[in-house]
Amino acid sequence: MESMSRAEGLAAVRADIARACRDAGRDPATVTLVAIAKTFGADAIEPVLAAGQRVFGENRVQEAKAKWPPLIARYGDIELHLVGSLQSNKAKEAVALFDAIHSVDRPSLAEALAKEIGRQRREPLLLVEVNTGAEPQKAGVLPQDVDAFLAACRDRYGLRISGLMCIPPLNDAPAPHFALTAKIARRNGLTLLSMGMSADFTTAIAFGATHVRVGTAIFGARTPPR
Repeated sequence: MESMSRAEGLAAVRADIARACRDAGRDPATVTLVAIAKTFGADAIEPVLAAGQRVFGENRVQEAKAKWPPLIARYGDIELHLVGSLQSNKAKEAVALFDAIHSVDRPSLAEALAKEIGRQRREPLLLVEVNTGAEPQKAGVLPQDVDAFLAACRDRYGLRISGLMCIPPLNDAPAPHFALTAKIARRNGLTLLSMGMSADFTTAIAFGATHVRVGTAIFGARTPPR
């Protein structure tokens, strides 16, 4: 995908967000586009930065750590979100590098994050990942366990959780999963909803998504690692 078409992809996604917000009676300013740059290098990211995008998502701490510091030094105002699973032993690096972590999903990670936030005096936005489809191969807290886990994050670990994240099962209609996530967030007084990817972000906006995670529609298809 050429540089110009990445900028065009970004413009098309922004237009789709604006349209979906209009259809839902929402202000487009209430939806943050997180451009998912995993597996793409600086040469692919630069045209998207040049087009004004400043919020980016990564799946892995090590990849982000290798790639983003020079870009942050050059552009300054980049906001980095970790959207992939986080190992507890990477909490120190994650808290240092990321402005938001979307994948809090177990007590050991909550404890590690609390320790690092206290030590570094740096507090990224934290979202709990909900495994809405109860898929055994997927990370995330089961829907029936989310309320108790949120209480533990608050009361036992002193964490401030700002919202929820979900990834619907690949072959399911996404709407019921977005509706369930939004319902759990409402009853727990959480304001952020990280829902929707390239194929379904407009549906997610209709269900209240505040953060949509879009990669392929901006950067093009990823080349599988060899």
